[in-house]
Amino acid sequence: MRIFISISVFLSLLQGLSSCGDDHINEQKKHTETSIINKADTVPIVIENAAESSGILEQQLMSAGLTDIKTVDSSIIVDLKYSSCDNFLFVDLYGDLTKCYLQPDVAEKLKNAQKILRTKFPYYSLIVYDGVRPRSIQLKMWDTISVPRSERSKYVSNPQNGSLHNFGAAVDLSIIDQNGIVLDMGTPYDFFGEMAYPREEERMIKEGKMTHKQLYNRQILREAMVEAGFLSITTEWWHFNSCLRREAIEKYKIIE
Repeated sequence: MRIFISISVFLSLLQGLSSCGDDHINEQKKHTETSIINKADTVPIVIENAAESSGILEQQLMSAGLTDIKTVDSSIIVDLKYSSCDNFLFVDLYGDLTKCYLQPDVAEKLKNAQKILRTKFPYYSLIVYDGVRPRSIQLKMWDTISVPRSERSKYVSNPQNGSLHNFGAAVDLSIIDQNGIVLDMGTPYDFFGEMAYPREEERMIKEGKMTHKQLYNRQILREAMVEAGFLSITTEWWHFNSCLRREAIEKYKIIE
């Protein structure tokens, strides 16, 4: 069932709908340059009880042959942002799902990336924000965004085409230190704006919008992931593909 409410009412109700409080939401919004939520005074929000289907979702992922990354490398930290309200939609889409699932060979690549990272920086660890994302959930995200259909692909891949996340062949992640502090990458995860674009980093440095330390942290992440066989993209520092889309279509089945 879809319920359309104004954003002011939505934010006031959100604490009762999930475990995320208003302070957490305000902190996330404060760091977001271009928020979907701020694009209009009234925003259509699809409210779903994701928790009811989380067990079914996990069974679906295992039945599809996907691997829980923790069974491959228990040292990798997992913090699924879509199992909380700490995401650009401020809505919990995964419910109780807390494990990150990927295609088995992608999980092995990620294990290798963790090894590469920790060989160079023993007190660092990868922290994963998202792995496989079933197309049904991608569709919920697509339908939730309050922007013209022609603009939606700037924020979420069109579920009709299928993203690498839908195949379990992409991962969103960052780096966390031995004190549990995530390295400063210049923007939070799921930030919409040029500050998140790897292709704009040189200009951001020249304009004083990004520090050399922030860039260095991003380079540490990219170097570990690329050396392990992942492909970076130009618009999200946190997103890495295990292969090209055409290769994913040939190798895997999309997770519905």
